[in-house]
Amino acid sequence: MELPASRETGYSFSSSQVNNAEEAYFRKPDWLKIRLHTNKAHRDVLELLREKRLHTVCRSAHCPNAGECWSRGTATFMILGDICTRNCCFCAVATGSPAPVDEDEPRRLVEAAQILQLKWVVLTSVDRDDLPDGGAGHFVNVIHALREALPDAGVEALVPDFLRKPHAIDILSAEPPDVLNHNIETVPRLYPAARPQADYWHSLWVISRFAERGLATKSGLMVGLGETIEEVQATFRDLREAGCRSLTVGQYLRPSREHLPVARYVHPDEFAALADYGYSLGFDHVASGPLVRSSYRAEEAGELVMRHLSSQAEV
Repeated sequence: MELPASRETGYSFSSSQVNNAEEAYFRKPDWLKIRLHTNKAHRDVLELLREKRLHTVCRSAHCPNAGECWSRGTATFMILGDICTRNCCFCAVATGSPAPVDEDEPRRLVEAAQILQLKWVVLTSVDRDDLPDGGAGHFVNVIHALREALPDAGVEALVPDFLRKPHAIDILSAEPPDVLNHNIETVPRLYPAARPQADYWHSLWVISRFAERGLATKSGLMVGLGETIEEVQATFRDLREAGCRSLTVGQYLRPSREHLPVARYVHPDEFAALADYGYSLGFDHVASGPLVRSSYRAEEAGELVMRHLSSQAEV
C-alpha cells in the first residue's frame, strides 16, 4: 500500500503542531467534527439504561458515535461494572476497585434488549483482574440469558485479554457468542506506553485460540498514537495469521489532558488505503475510518463474517 508522502507525518498540521499535544488536541480537522444527536430516541435509550442500572461503553468510553447509534435505538452494553482494574493510558473508563459482580445484571440487560427490540446485541466489559476467571463466567451468564429471551438476536462479545486466566477461554467457549471480539488496540512498540498492563502477543494468542474453535473472530486498533504505516500493516498480518476475520480501525481521540496525546490525525484517504490493504490480506470485513469504533454497526460485520464461515464449512 502506497500513501502520499505528504501524509506520512500528518495532514493538516505542520511538524511543530503535530508535536504540540495541546494544539493537536484542541484543533481537530473537519472530518472529526461530530454532529450530536439529542432526539427523543436518544433520550429514551438513556432513560432506559438509567432505569435498568446498566452501563454502556458509549458513555463510559466517550464514543463519538453514541448519538448516531442511540438515535437508531441501539447500544453496546458494558457488563461487570464501570470500574476497570487496568489503567490503559488511552482509555476514558475509570480505574479503581470494582464492586462485586451484579448477579441480577443479566436479567435487567435482557429486559432492556427486549424493550429496544434489538436484533444484534454487543457486550463488552471492563477488565476484571480481581476475579478468578476474569469475568468469563458472567459473560456466559449474560449470553445464555440473551439466547433464551431473544433466540433470533445475534450476540457479539468484546472481551478483555484474560491475562493469566487461560481457563477463561474454555469457560467462554462453552456458550460462545456469534462474534468473539478482542481488541489488539495498537502496534507492539506502543504497548508499554498505551497498554502497560497488557501483552501484545498474549492478545494475539487469545484471538487464535477462539479462531481454532471455529468462532467468528474480530479485533480492532487505533491509529494516531505515533505508529508507522508499516507497523500497522504488520499488525494486520499478525491478526490474520492468528485467525482474525473482521477488523475495525479508527482514529485515537484523547479523552482528556491526562491521557496519551494525539500524535497526528489520520486522513480519511489513509483509512481507505488501510481497508484495501486489510482486504488484500483476506479479512472478511474491514471497517476503517476516523470515527470507526469496535462496535459501530457491528451487525453488518457479524452477519458477513458468519456467512463466510458458513459457506466455507459447506465446501
